[in-house]
Amino acid sequence: MFHFSGIFGACSTFVEGLSLASVFIDGGAAENIIATASSHFCSAEKQFRFPLELGNQRPPSSQWTVTGAGSAIVSKNGKGPYITSITTGKIVDMGIKDANNMGAAMAPAFVDTLITHFKDTGRKPSYYDGIFSGDLGYVGKEISTELCESQGYNIKNNYNDCGVMMFDKETQDTHSGGSGCACCATVFSGYLFNQLKQKKLNKILLVATGALTNSTSAQQGESIPGIAHAIAIENIFV
Repeated sequence: MFHFSGIFGACSTFVEGLSLASVFIDGGAAENIIATASSHFCSAEKQFRFPLELGNQRPPSSQWTVTGAGSAIVSKNGKGPYITSITTGKIVDMGIKDANNMGAAMAPAFVDTLITHFKDTGRKPSYYDGIFSGDLGYVGKEISTELCESQGYNIKNNYNDCGVMMFDKETQDTHSGGSGCACCATVFSGYLFNQLKQKKLNKILLVATGALTNSTSAQQGESIPGIAHAIAIENIFV
């Protein structure tokens, strides 16, 4: 028997899927679950920003939607790495209305979920070998670092963003970096998972970020709410 759940968390979808998968397995409802997410540059840009045929000049804060897909199998059995903790985020809306500045719209939600995770678990940023946000890009990463520091959390030493890691900003001219559901999914499923398997990273916190907007709300000048979900993934026996 198969069970399908609709997950609509914008670019936070991949971690939302992993979170639900871990809950189902821990509760005995399933033994093996595949969580997957994908995105495509042309479809996302046309729907949420502007028709590509116009050839509009992109502002420096804009991001390049990743064309790709990433999948992960969450299983009751195996040798790890393991999902050891999940922190479900809440919607945070700071009034950002610019659809070409998603990093600024999502950064407050990332910080809210991150600090909630630290308070719930009693962990500090230094507990992790790496903290990775989903797709805040260069602009959102800088905002997040400053917001965390203002609340007493220093994440500068072990924090990076999948949107920053995805592209080479200088040679590929991707402005603020990557975005899209596939941004976090591909960086984790490829690079980060290999780092975990090779024990180069043993404890990571993956915080996928999503902008809850659509083409209609953007055209009507409405604000862009953000949300972020976090999962801790660890090699328990290292």
